[in-house]
Amino acid sequence: MKKGFISDFKAFITKGNILDMAVGVIMGGAFGKIVSSLVADIIMPAIGALCNTKSLADMKYVITEAVPASEDGTVAAVAEVAIKYGQFIMYIIDFLIVALCMFIVIKMFVGMRTKLENLKKAEEVVEEAEAPAEPTVEEKTLATLNDIKELLEKNSK
Repeated sequence: MKKGFISDFKAFITKGNILDMAVGVIMGGAFGKIVSSLVADIIMPAIGALCNTKSLADMKYVITEAVPASEDGTVAAVAEVAIKYGQFIMYIIDFLIVALCMFIVIKMFVGMRTKLENLKKAEEVVEEAEAPAEPTVEEKTLATLNDIKELLEKNSK
């Protein structure tokens, strides 16, 4: 039972599709980190500078200001109420850039695959053209008749 399980697992894990998927997941994770760093460390500071804020994530619309607690304790502290739209915009931009990068990578991959398929088809056409053509039925019949004629001429002499 244990030996069968291990051999079944080995057969499952060594199939090409599983290994391709594992490599894809690892590469996708690394690619995601690169793109997220591009967004967080390069693009967002530039957008923040354009919007006159240190970080886009700090952008917000304050509904009610925070009220600090009084020193004598008669007034309790009230937290600020705000709509923090900066972080939301940052996530949208991050998503759009990741989607764009993935689109470009997939487009390049599909283009390469199409070129390879076209090259293979062209090679097959060349191989078919180089192969000698099969003789037609008429050519085979004529060749057979010529052979018979030659045999009859040899026998008659």
